[in-house]
Amino acid sequence: MAHILGHDRSQMLLLPETVDDYVGPDNPVRFIEAFVDGLDLEAAGFARVEPKATGRPGYAPADLLKLYIYGYLNRVRSSRRLEAEAGRNIEVIWLLRHLQPDFKTIADFRRDNRHAFRQVFRAFVLLCRQLDLFGRELIAVDGTRIKAVNNKDRNFTRAALTKFVEQADARLDDYLQRLDQGDAAESTAGGTRVKNLAEKIAALRDRRDRHQALLAELDRTGESQISLTDPDSRAMAAHTRVAVGYNVQIAVDAKHKLIVEQAVSNQVVDMGLLAQTAGAAKEILGVERIDAVADRGYFKIEDIEACEQAGIDAHAPRPQRGAAVRGGFFRKDEFCYDAASDTFLCPAGQQLAPRYRSRLRGLEKIDYCNPDACHACPIRSRCTAHPFRRVSRLENEAVLDRVAARLAARPEILDQRRELVEHPFGTIKQWMNQGAFLMRGLERVRAEFSLTALAYNLRRVLTILDVSTLVAAVQG
Repeated sequence: MAHILGHDRSQMLLLPETVDDYVGPDNPVRFIEAFVDGLDLEAAGFARVEPKATGRPGYAPADLLKLYIYGYLNRVRSSRRLEAEAGRNIEVIWLLRHLQPDFKTIADFRRDNRHAFRQVFRAFVLLCRQLDLFGRELIAVDGTRIKAVNNKDRNFTRAALTKFVEQADARLDDYLQRLDQGDAAESTAGGTRVKNLAEKIAALRDRRDRHQALLAELDRTGESQISLTDPDSRAMAAHTRVAVGYNVQIAVDAKHKLIVEQAVSNQVVDMGLLAQTAGAAKEILGVERIDAVADRGYFKIEDIEACEQAGIDAHAPRPQRGAAVRGGFFRKDEFCYDAASDTFLCPAGQQLAPRYRSRLRGLEKIDYCNPDACHACPIRSRCTAHPFRRVSRLENEAVLDRVAARLAARPEILDQRRELVEHPFGTIKQWMNQGAFLMRGLERVRAEFSLTALAYNLRRVLTILDVSTLVAAVQG
């Protein structure tokens, strides 16, 4: 029995097939087409929306935007690979109507319109809100580090530069002393050793001068570190497993794990980013009040207070840090504060009253203690190494008491946070192969991640709703 054979490639068909026949009604490219055609690209900030009257015609921004959305949705981010897809992928051929832009045109479009991609992401979030895909009751905020186009050997901190300059000066002094002393016998024989030593001195001086110039640049800018390949990238904390990269922040709605807000910064730590990330998400969702949960890395009293003022009930566990924790003594949370009497109850059952007042970061700081009780306390060795224990409290620390009360009422919310935020990050890094950025510079990286977040949301929505429903929502 013969195998099933295809058509002869040179055979002329009586009724040629159309490209549209290859793209079914439920194909995602039909939604990409409708979504982009419904955008006001000029208002979003895209350049060359209106063609010029003279000169060579260019590609329409809408077509190149469709190509990028399709590419990120299908794990194709490289401009050269997108160029190849435009000539061989039937879905891209349908989407671009046989257009085949070259890789430089594709890459230049992403670079030149880097500020506009965030507006496209926002437009899709608003569409999801219109389709009631957000619960708008709870958002989870978290950050991850994604590698930049900058090797760790081309990133220098102030401490590393200072240490190298000091070591280089010491080695130069040693080399110069040895060079001055010389070796008369070897010099007479040809001076090979002296010549090698002079070469080492010249090379070391050159490296020392380059590092000194980098140190001077840090002094001029006030930065703590400098990167040579991608100047905006920063060395991240060791536990993140990303040597040099960017800090990506997302706010995820609890209903369908869709990203509501995303931002990229080169701030090394998450502390101080909760209010701005959750606040932007709340504004997009259009609610009066919302719960936001984050991990202990976001715990900062000023940030949590800003959340409350913005109508956000923050849930973040308090990290255990400070001299008492490092010394193995009783933690501050083991001292119970009584607002009615304005006192602390220590683990030994004694009351600590307010005694010393000072200023810290513009706020009043009150130290509570009871020296008499501490002197006779049988467990003082477990509490402090000093004659008596002090417990401090800031004037706005009632904010933290409310956070603790909210966490006590909903302890399961921390596990829910992990389920919400790890899903997008796992999908982006593993399934979408977004383990590293392709572009350099903070603004370009932000544009790249806006496309990544848009593709993640689109992939999620396509598993919830069919393409025809999405197209009808855009066109209606």
